[in-house]
Amino acid sequence: MKNRNNVFITIVSALAFALAPIVQAVPSPDGGPTPRQANAGPTPDGGPTYLSSTARSNANSEGENSEGENLPVITIHNTDNVIRGKTGSFVLNMKPALLLGGTYVHFKVSGTAIAGVDYVLLVSPAYIGQAGYGVIQVKTLSDPRGSSFRQAYSVVVTLESGAGYAVGAPRSATMWIKP
Repeated sequence: MKNRNNVFITIVSALAFALAPIVQAVPSPDGGPTPRQANAGPTPDGGPTYLSSTARSNANSEGENSEGENLPVITIHNTDNVIRGKTGSFVLNMKPALLLGGTYVHFKVSGTAIAGVDYVLLVSPAYIGQAGYGVIQVKTLSDPRGSSFRQAYSVVVTLESGAGYAVGAPRSATMWIKP
Protein backbone atom coordinates (compact mmCIF):
# COMPACT_ATOMS: atom_id res chain seq x y z
CA MET A 1 0.00 0.00 0.00
CA LYS A 2 2.88 2.36 0.78
CA ASN A 3 4.30 1.82 -2.73
CA ARG A 4 0.98 2.85 -4.35
CA ASN A 5 0.89 6.07 -2.31
CA ASN A 6 4.43 6.93 -3.43
CA VAL A 7 3.51 6.32 -7.07
CA PHE A 8 0.39 8.46 -6.76
CA ILE A 9 2.31 11.33 -5.12
CA THR A 10 5.01 11.13 -7.79
CA ILE A 11 2.46 11.28 -10.62
CA VAL A 12 0.59 14.22 -9.05
CA SER A 13 3.86 16.10 -8.47
CA ALA A 14 4.99 15.51 -12.05
CA LEU A 15 1.66 16.75 -13.42
CA ALA A 16 1.78 19.83 -11.21
CA PHE A 17 5.25 20.78 -12.47
CA ALA A 18 4.32 19.97 -16.07
CA LEU A 19 1.18 22.12 -16.00
CA ALA A 20 2.65 25.01 -13.98
CA PRO A 21 3.99 26.95 -17.03
CA ILE A 22 0.73 26.41 -18.91
CA VAL A 23 -1.64 27.76 -16.30
CA GLN A 24 -0.53 31.36 -15.94
CA ALA A 25 -3.40 32.94 -14.07
CA VAL A 26 -2.93 35.94 -11.83
CA PRO A 27 -5.27 36.90 -8.98
CA SER A 28 -7.76 39.65 -9.73
CA PRO A 29 -8.94 42.29 -7.25
CA ASP A 30 -12.20 40.39 -6.72
CA GLY A 31 -10.28 37.25 -5.74
CA GLY A 32 -10.91 35.12 -8.84
CA PRO A 33 -8.27 34.21 -11.43
CA THR A 34 -7.86 36.27 -14.58
CA PRO A 35 -5.96 35.25 -17.70
CA ARG A 36 -2.38 36.41 -17.96
CA GLN A 37 -2.00 39.40 -20.29
CA ALA A 38 -0.28 38.45 -23.53
CA ASN A 39 2.37 41.20 -23.43
CA ALA A 40 2.89 41.31 -19.66
CA GLY A 41 6.48 40.19 -20.16
CA PRO A 42 8.15 36.89 -20.89
CA THR A 43 6.56 33.68 -19.74
CA PRO A 44 8.34 31.65 -17.04
CA ASP A 45 9.34 29.00 -19.58
CA GLY A 46 10.50 31.59 -22.14
CA GLY A 47 7.81 30.56 -24.63
CA PRO A 48 5.51 32.82 -26.63
CA THR A 49 2.17 34.07 -25.40
CA TYR A 50 -1.03 33.71 -27.37
CA LEU A 51 -4.34 35.48 -27.79
CA SER A 52 -7.16 33.95 -25.80
CA SER A 53 -9.86 32.11 -27.71
CA THR A 54 -12.49 34.71 -26.79
CA ALA A 55 -10.72 37.60 -28.52
CA ARG A 56 -11.25 38.47 -32.16
CA SER A 57 -8.33 38.39 -34.55
CA ASN A 58 -7.32 41.68 -36.14
CA ALA A 59 -3.89 40.30 -36.86
CA ASN A 60 -1.37 41.36 -39.43
CA SER A 61 0.77 38.92 -41.42
CA GLU A 62 3.46 38.85 -38.71
CA GLY A 63 0.99 37.37 -36.21
CA GLU A 64 0.51 40.48 -34.10
CA ASN A 65 -2.98 41.92 -33.64
CA SER A 66 -4.03 45.50 -32.86
CA GLU A 67 -3.52 44.91 -29.11
CA GLY A 68 0.09 43.79 -29.78
CA GLU A 69 -0.55 40.15 -28.84
CA ASN A 70 1.34 37.39 -30.64
CA LEU A 71 -0.71 34.87 -32.61
CA PRO A 72 0.22 31.73 -34.51
CA VAL A 73 0.41 32.38 -38.27
CA ILE A 74 -1.42 30.04 -40.69
CA THR A 75 -0.32 29.47 -44.31
CA ILE A 76 -1.51 27.08 -47.05
CA HIS A 77 -0.04 25.25 -50.04
CA ASN A 78 -1.20 22.40 -52.28
CA THR A 79 0.71 19.17 -52.71
CA ASP A 80 0.20 18.96 -56.48
CA ASN A 81 -2.42 18.91 -59.19
CA VAL A 82 -4.66 15.84 -59.18
CA ILE A 83 -5.97 13.50 -61.86
CA ARG A 84 -9.75 13.14 -61.99
CA GLY A 85 -10.92 10.25 -59.77
CA LYS A 86 -7.98 10.65 -57.32
CA THR A 87 -7.57 12.59 -54.08
CA GLY A 88 -5.48 15.75 -53.77
CA SER A 89 -4.49 17.72 -50.68
CA PHE A 90 -4.04 21.24 -49.40
CA VAL A 91 -1.63 21.49 -46.45
CA LEU A 92 -2.14 24.03 -43.66
CA ASN A 93 0.90 25.13 -41.66
CA MET A 94 0.76 26.88 -38.27
CA LYS A 95 3.87 28.57 -36.83
CA PRO A 96 4.48 28.37 -33.99
CA ALA A 97 2.57 25.17 -33.27
CA LEU A 98 0.34 25.29 -30.18
CA LEU A 99 1.66 23.20 -27.32
CA LEU A 100 -1.57 21.82 -25.93
CA GLY A 101 -3.68 21.24 -28.97
CA GLY A 102 -4.65 22.60 -32.29
CA THR A 103 -6.97 25.16 -33.73
CA TYR A 104 -9.75 25.37 -36.28
CA VAL A 105 -9.11 27.50 -39.37
CA HIS A 106 -11.85 28.93 -41.58
CA PHE A 107 -11.54 28.86 -45.36
CA LYS A 108 -13.57 29.49 -48.49
CA VAL A 109 -13.51 27.55 -51.76
CA SER A 110 -13.66 29.00 -55.27
CA GLY A 111 -12.36 28.21 -58.74
CA THR A 112 -13.73 26.80 -62.00
CA ALA A 113 -14.47 23.33 -60.57
CA ILE A 114 -17.98 22.74 -59.22
CA ALA A 115 -18.55 21.12 -55.81
CA GLY A 116 -20.63 17.96 -56.18
CA VAL A 117 -19.77 17.69 -59.90
CA ASP A 118 -15.97 17.82 -60.03
CA TYR A 119 -15.12 17.15 -56.36
CA VAL A 120 -16.76 16.27 -53.05
CA LEU A 121 -17.93 19.37 -51.15
CA LEU A 122 -15.32 20.85 -48.76
CA VAL A 123 -16.62 22.01 -45.39
CA SER A 124 -15.00 24.78 -43.34
CA PRO A 125 -13.36 24.91 -40.78
CA ALA A 126 -10.29 22.69 -41.05
CA TYR A 127 -8.41 21.41 -37.99
CA ILE A 128 -4.69 21.99 -37.46
CA GLY A 129 -3.28 19.57 -34.92
CA GLN A 130 -0.72 19.90 -32.14
CA ALA A 131 2.16 19.31 -34.57
CA GLY A 132 1.20 22.48 -36.46
CA TYR A 133 -0.08 20.84 -39.66
CA GLY A 134 -3.53 20.19 -41.08
CA VAL A 135 -4.81 18.73 -44.35
CA ILE A 136 -7.81 19.56 -46.52
CA GLN A 137 -8.40 16.59 -48.81
CA VAL A 138 -10.07 17.06 -52.18
CA LYS A 139 -11.72 13.86 -53.48
CA THR A 140 -12.33 14.33 -57.20
CA LEU A 141 -15.25 12.72 -59.01
CA SER A 142 -15.50 11.17 -62.46
CA ASP A 143 -16.47 13.68 -65.15
CA PRO A 144 -20.24 13.61 -65.79
CA ARG A 145 -19.81 15.95 -68.78
CA GLY A 146 -18.51 13.17 -71.03
CA SER A 147 -15.34 12.91 -73.07
CA SER A 148 -16.17 15.86 -75.37
CA PHE A 149 -15.54 18.44 -72.58
CA ARG A 150 -12.14 17.23 -71.38
CA GLN A 151 -10.43 20.16 -69.67
CA ALA A 152 -8.76 21.02 -66.36
CA TYR A 153 -10.75 22.70 -63.60
CA SER A 154 -9.33 24.67 -60.65
CA VAL A 155 -10.07 24.46 -56.93
CA VAL A 156 -8.89 27.51 -54.95
CA VAL A 157 -8.85 27.43 -51.14
CA THR A 158 -8.45 30.81 -49.43
CA LEU A 159 -7.85 31.12 -45.68
CA GLU A 160 -10.09 33.48 -43.74
CA SER A 161 -9.22 35.29 -40.54
CA GLY A 162 -10.57 34.00 -37.25
CA ALA A 163 -10.14 34.07 -33.49
CA GLY A 164 -6.79 32.95 -32.14
CA TYR A 165 -4.71 32.95 -35.33
CA ALA A 166 -3.34 35.22 -38.05
CA VAL A 167 -3.40 34.47 -41.77
CA GLY A 168 0.04 34.68 -43.37
CA ALA A 169 1.30 34.53 -46.93
CA PRO A 170 0.40 32.58 -48.95
CA ARG A 171 -3.23 32.86 -47.89
CA SER A 172 -4.59 30.85 -50.84
CA ALA A 173 -3.56 27.88 -52.96
CA THR A 174 -4.78 26.47 -56.28
CA MET A 175 -5.13 22.84 -57.31
CA TRP A 176 -5.98 21.78 -60.87
CA ILE A 177 -8.17 18.75 -61.51
CA LYS A 178 -6.71 17.24 -64.68
CA PRO A 179 -8.89 15.19 -67.10
